[in-house]
Amino acid sequence: MAEEIFMKKIAAIHTDFGSKFGIPRQSGLVEDLEGYIVFEPEYRNQEALRGMDGFSHLWLIWQFSQSVRENWSPTVRPPRLGGNVRMGVFATRSPFRPNAIGLSSVRLLDILWEAENGPVIRVAGADLMDGTPILDIKPYLPHVDSHPEAKAGFSKEHSQYEVEVEFPGDLLEQIPEEKRKALIGVLSQDPRPAYQQDQNRIYGMEFAGCNIRFQVRNQILTVCSVEKIK
Repeated sequence: MAEEIFMKKIAAIHTDFGSKFGIPRQSGLVEDLEGYIVFEPEYRNQEALRGMDGFSHLWLIWQFSQSVRENWSPTVRPPRLGGNVRMGVFATRSPFRPNAIGLSSVRLLDILWEAENGPVIRVAGADLMDGTPILDIKPYLPHVDSHPEAKAGFSKEHSQYEVEVEFPGDLLEQIPEEKRKALIGVLSQDPRPAYQQDQNRIYGMEFAGCNIRFQVRNQILTVCSVEKIK
């Protein structure tokens, strides 16, 4: 039996995503997305962040809290490969892993030293659902963490996929102005699983307190409605 290791939740991140659907598949794809990391009471200590403001980017180590399973599979089906091709779990970033741990590189925007429940870390480019448990935070070191010559494996041919986004009428105006650019960025990534190509189907995702319903036809994503979540 594998040895069990205990880990503590040190913080939670707060984002505009109320559910998993629609979250960018990788961090940094939508730079306009902002998140706020709020520490658990035990870790609300300014000394623990001393020197952090000298870095531009951070690594977040977190838990796929909505994907925790007792069992695991050695292969998974990456959505960008159509959902029908299996790859080894350790060759993917699938949430369905022996340990449901995620890794994201985010841009450090600010440290709100005097915020309520502070210090609070403000970041950009996060691919996490609201309330996701943060297990650790480490600085991103460009001289060792960046490898421009690295191979992208089977993910390379799917890395530039985007769709055009349309908001008919005044639908975009129903989104808070400061959230609009981020939402367009999220939708341009085409949130649908790659194996769902029904052009008549209407999808829905939660973003910034709204239910965004949309349809995709001929590489154009059209927003059908924007409804406030009560």
